[in-house]
Amino acid sequence: MAAIKTARDRARAELTQEIKDEARRQLGEVGAHGLSLRAVARELGMVSSALYRYFPSRDHLLTALIIDAYNAIGEAVEKADDTGEDPRSRWQLLWQAARNWALAHPHEYALIYGSPIPGYQAPQDTVGPAARVALALVGVATSGVLRPAFTGPPVPEKLQEQARGLVETIEAELSPADMSRLLIAWTQLFGAINFELFGQYVGSADPADAFFMYTCFQMADFVGLR
Repeated sequence: MAAIKTARDRARAELTQEIKDEARRQLGEVGAHGLSLRAVARELGMVSSALYRYFPSRDHLLTALIIDAYNAIGEAVEKADDTGEDPRSRWQLLWQAARNWALAHPHEYALIYGSPIPGYQAPQDTVGPAARVALALVGVATSGVLRPAFTGPPVPEKLQEQARGLVETIEAELSPADMSRLLIAWTQLFGAINFELFGQYVGSADPADAFFMYTCFQMADFVGLR
């Protein structure tokens, strides 16, 4: 009986993966807003009612794809982290890994960092996977003494409160100012990738290799990895 159950579970896992693979393929054709369970079922030779047993709605399928994408870029960044290197070199490895993954998987990247999907609200299940890249950056920042190139204006009281909340949540030894600078750097990382991936550097910094690495090291100085 256990063997039969194992075979059934394996078959279900394989079909679930096929469904997600087909959905990812369709993302490149119609985008997240155009994804439908009926179209996925049709391409797989399934009736819609059978597919609903795996994903009860389009939003359930989108959530599965979003979690997979966050985990994939998170894993790529985590694998690139070489703890034997100095923090500044590790920072560069993480930035480059995030960019490489995005360029290799543009439609999955757009799913998680592109335009919001009309009518879709991401559930709490996506929060943990979405934090993996940010936590990797925090891991580098907390591996040594931070010496920011400049401190800038005082951190507003509201931002200090938010930063303290984040520090407590992730249990990191960072001041509100350090956490705020990391938030800015995290935003710059994905802002630079977005501009490159969505063609905003054409006519200015295209190809974006040099500009991206310059931004990476500017943010390293800003955060304090000097």
